[in-house]
Amino acid sequence: MKKSWQLDRRSVLKGAGVALALPLLEGMTCGAGSKADGQPKRICSVMFPYGIAVPNDDDPERDWGWFPRGEGKDYQLTNVLKPLEPLMDHVSILGGLSHPNCRAMNGHDTGDTFLTANNLEAGSYRNKISLDQFVAQRFGDATRIRSLTLSTDGGIGPRTRSTTLSYTPKGQPIPALSEPKLIFQRLFGQDDASQSDRRRLQNSASILDLVRDQSKSLRKNLGQPDQRKLDEFETSVREVEERVERSQRWLSIPLPDVDPSSIALDADPDGPKDYIRAIYDLMFLAFQTDMTRVATYQIGSYGPTIARTFPACIGLPGNWHGLAHGAGKKGGAEQIGKFDQFLAQNLARFLTRLQETPEGDGSMLDRTLVLYGSSNSRTHLNRNYPLLLAGGGQLGLKHNHYLRFDEKTPMSNLFVSMVQAVGLEVDTFADSTGTLSGLS
Repeated sequence: MKKSWQLDRRSVLKGAGVALALPLLEGMTCGAGSKADGQPKRICSVMFPYGIAVPNDDDPERDWGWFPRGEGKDYQLTNVLKPLEPLMDHVSILGGLSHPNCRAMNGHDTGDTFLTANNLEAGSYRNKISLDQFVAQRFGDATRIRSLTLSTDGGIGPRTRSTTLSYTPKGQPIPALSEPKLIFQRLFGQDDASQSDRRRLQNSASILDLVRDQSKSLRKNLGQPDQRKLDEFETSVREVEERVERSQRWLSIPLPDVDPSSIALDADPDGPKDYIRAIYDLMFLAFQTDMTRVATYQIGSYGPTIARTFPACIGLPGNWHGLAHGAGKKGGAEQIGKFDQFLAQNLARFLTRLQETPEGDGSMLDRTLVLYGSSNSRTHLNRNYPLLLAGGGQLGLKHNHYLRFDEKTPMSNLFVSMVQAVGLEVDTFADSTGTLSGLS
């Protein structure tokens, strides 16, 4: 029997058009099964386009290459992945993996196949189910949103230049959400809200203002630890709302019509910074409130993409695609490396938030798998993808190493290891030949 002071795991704060789900509090019941069974397991996949710098070991710019020096436990991070150093007990860096079916494809086509491992045959360009949807099919019904599909560009884009990572069992692309405010409303707006309530939500400065009275009432019945958690959660929501507003204003400003080789963001140099952080923050909130357990984020597509201008936000010349093409030239590895370092800083911030958020007898990161990488190594080369897997410490995974594989090992083996870690009894995915050695 539930005691009077206990809350249901699905408790929400409701206001006009709002259903703000709460994070896990000590006063909540875990639902059916044991305490351990009540803890969610999650998968998140993040992809960036165009590849990275892969300088030779004797190259003066070697420390701006993406992959570490060394191998196994005896590795040294380069400048690019240094932001992840405090988190390496929760991170594995993977080298040598790729999708065998995609190696001969045009390098710009492989964003469509990052999570499907499928060759897009000319004429049909038919895809197959993506990893996230494979997982969402099996435990997506446990949450309000089966899966959260995000990208900087939104929609689905043209075939072979997709702006989404997610594909249905029939290989159809799932449109991605891109506008932070719409994503926020998708997460916390009530499905059955009236038109007037929806207008109040859209016009409100803060979702917290709409649930203030109920929040005060709830707080009176919480113990001090839960009151602190609720305070921290509300502060986090407020910060996300402010970042969402800033990034939304940036998105509404047209890109400058200038020579692509010298693109600069003359509107708001912090716009892309706020945007990327807002997307990560929204994924974090979606996981923290258990709105979904499956998410994807495509930072940029291989086709025309808003993200081509992102390097300018840290003072780099040219566009992202141009930087990637210049990686093999003198000074080129350092330029693309600095932008990859910026991306790693944002990833590290996301992982740190997951790691610092208690959940059960561990942290959110302990029960969340985060796959991060690209489907190119050098620009257009569909081999040796830059990949890392983070989290899952309480799902049986071991980290703090740089694992290197030969081309006989398909990336789909990593997918099998991931789905098994989140509790699915699956032996194969796409062209897999087994699980990935070294992770458990």
